Amino acid sequence: MSERNIIVTNDDGVHARGLIAAYNSVKDLGNAVVVAPSVQRSGVGRSISIFDPIRVSTVDIGVCSAYSIRGTPTDAVIVGIYGIMKCVPDLLIAGFNVGENLSTESVTSSGTIGAALEAASNGVPSIAVSVQVTDQGEKFDDLRDDYRDYGAAVKIINRIASKVLNEGLPDGVEVLNVNFPHDFKENTEIAVTRLARKIYRTEVRERFDPRGRKYYWIDGGIIRDAEEGTDVNAVINEGKISITPLSLDSTATVESEQVRKLL
Repeated sequence: MSERNIIVTNDDGVHARGLIAAYNSVKDLGNAVVVAPSVQRSGVGRSISIFDPIRVSTVDIGVCSAYSIRGTPTDAVIVGIYGIMKCVPDLLIAGFNVGENLSTESVTSSGTIGAALEAASNGVPSIAVSVQVTDQGEKFDDLRDDYRDYGAAVKIINRIASKVLNEGLPDGVEVLNVNFPHDFKENTEIAVTRLARKIYRTEVRERFDPRGRKYYWIDGGIIRDAEEGTDVNAVINEGKISITPLSLDSTATVESEQVRKLL
């Protein structure tokens, strides 16, 4: 059997320690190539740079040489597959993201999950990995100085990635969205979950700059009132590791006749 090709990316930037952990989780499973945004690109979802050239440079991240992309996580995936690796890899790991990516809100806004979805749309089984924070401000720190011990997460993701490489994902599943609670250990209970509807209360703060001009700041605290079986409840309320299977097909499961009535 030929060596497996694995692409590793994130949205926290190429120098984030979580990216090193992601690389360490799969480096013994095949040819792991790191391709990631040059700077923090959280919250960009699956956005793509179609109006600008994408510059690439190589940087030393301590454990390997990585490709630094002047673009989004989705750009990193596309350039990584078709410009650098020049083959469709056998697996993608996106993360380890500082900050939980839970609920339908995060699935559509997270750059980490956006990268995984982009890879999946190109036929690559993908795993997105995130870690809960207790202080939301930690998401915006300099993540080269990230203090977290990712050792247990590296071992768990290694086991999952090995299974996916050897056996594939279940039918109808294209991405595994894995979220660790902030105080996870290797023996922390794992729950297979579904997406909660929301994780944040949507708030807008109105403020004024020093010249008296109005601006708005989008904000909102975490919603803890989540249903049993959801990712938010598992991670936020129960302290479990959540694994949510995702599919690219967002078609609503409704009888077509119900839609025809609208026409």
